[in-house]
Amino acid sequence: MTNVRKPAVAGMFYPGDHDELAAMVQGFLNDVPMSPDLPKAVIAPHAGYIYSGPVAASIYARIATARDRIKRVVLLGPSHRVAFQGVAASSADYFDTPLGKIRIDKQALHDLSGLPQVQILDEAHVQEHSLEVHLPFLLTVIDDFQLVPLVVGDVNYSEVAEVIEQLWGGDETLIVVSSDLSHYHDYRTAQMMDRQTSDAIEALDADAISYDQACGRVPVGGLLLAARQHGLRAHTLDLRNSGDTAGARDSVVGYGAYAFQ
Repeated sequence: MTNVRKPAVAGMFYPGDHDELAAMVQGFLNDVPMSPDLPKAVIAPHAGYIYSGPVAASIYARIATARDRIKRVVLLGPSHRVAFQGVAASSADYFDTPLGKIRIDKQALHDLSGLPQVQILDEAHVQEHSLEVHLPFLLTVIDDFQLVPLVVGDVNYSEVAEVIEQLWGGDETLIVVSSDLSHYHDYRTAQMMDRQTSDAIEALDADAISYDQACGRVPVGGLLLAARQHGLRAHTLDLRNSGDTAGARDSVVGYGAYAFQ
């Protein structure tokens, strides 16, 4: 029997209707100039699309230039609803979205089974939005790929880096880390904090990022260690907050888009 992880936040974080969602995602992408520079890894936000969609599009537009080359996406995001130790994989065969189903790379998950920090924990995936909101973008910019969805719990940076390293692959593999930046500060404070976070990401300095600077700091930290190991450089492509996109400025959430090449 096929095991399908159903969408949890369709109709809330993004439209649940196929045509409306497709038009929204394509509209965001159309506002971003395309670039021939394909990143090996990216960091992108995971809020509701009216808030973070334009920032996410700034990175996904670059991925569209290699839509037929990427065959596997390793997607890591923080756990918002379930507390657990380690990194949670899924037993699902597919992740469903309003734009279609995505096949899970079972071989990749099998290859991770020897790492003690990785476990199958469907409970961590059922209601988690940090991975789900990326899927419509990925389905729009990549023709055919398999997904390795990983929710990151209480684990250290080096253990996350070990997981990323095992899945690093070649040009066929894209690594996506999901994270928003500062939460619920006034506009100017958020700008200052998010600029500091961006500087730390560009310096590949995981230790310079605190929990209140990035909700996905643990998967971000793991990626920064892996990027340093592979000699990659990080580039900030977009840095805004909800006060710039669709919200008031007295309490905002920060969003950044980063490419690793």
